[in-house]
Amino acid sequence: MCPLAPCFLEINLQRLVITCVLCCAFLLGISGPNVRADDQLKNPTGEQIAESVIFVYGSRNVLSQIRRNGIERGHIVRYGTDGRNEESSYERRFVRGDSMDKDKIRLDQKAPTLEYSLIYGDGRLGGIINGAAFTPRQDAANVFLSQQHHGLDTLLRYKEIGATVTLIRKEKQKGIDLYVIDLVDKDKQSTRYYVSTKSLRVLWLEYEESSPGGPPVQFLRKFFDYRYAQSTLVPYRTVLVENGRDSVETRIMTVTYGIKIDDSVFQIPEA
Repeated sequence: MCPLAPCFLEINLQRLVITCVLCCAFLLGISGPNVRADDQLKNPTGEQIAESVIFVYGSRNVLSQIRRNGIERGHIVRYGTDGRNEESSYERRFVRGDSMDKDKIRLDQKAPTLEYSLIYGDGRLGGIINGAAFTPRQDAANVFLSQQHHGLDTLLRYKEIGATVTLIRKEKQKGIDLYVIDLVDKDKQSTRYYVSTKSLRVLWLEYEESSPGGPPVQFLRKFFDYRYAQSTLVPYRTVLVENGRDSVETRIMTVTYGIKIDDSVFQIPEA
């Protein structure tokens, strides 16, 4: 085989994906009036890029069916500002709702000296520490909830949460061609996604959150080690960067979708 064949095959596959998705969008009227299909292939809209990303990650129907519930296990490292790191194992159980505010999530974490759980349901967050109910610290709550408002699934589920997606520009960083798209949800929370034009994978995202008495905090979440899990694309390593400093690193060890989870797991105790 020609040594260049894999490169050509990958490029042709990417072109095929974009062409299929954008032509479907054209036929469904997503493109808007008086826009030629060949122009769309050269100048896609933000929504067309989002649909292409969803297709590459498994397609909307497959994602909604396979990822309706599941269990994810792995390791978390929190990098302290004083140079000391905190390592823990985690188990994340979830049931997907009709919209993200109706999701049910339980995150159990176990460190050498501490075990605690964060539970999200009915639009609120609670916790259990060493068997007793507690109210999570604001910083812990913010990190947990940011994955709902500023995560990868936020883009993959943009339609069901009523968000808008806009193409800001195309650019090149470190030799990688990127689509830069902004997502704004119904609550006016904004997330910027950097999507590879070659693979149509999200490489990283950016957002900011207000800080009482200080300037907004700048966050960047980077995605690595993409693999397929039950026909859907999953980044097995994620790094959260806070104001330019690595803050939290998460590594998935195993993930299984389609497992029935009892509702009692997601009951939030009164603190």
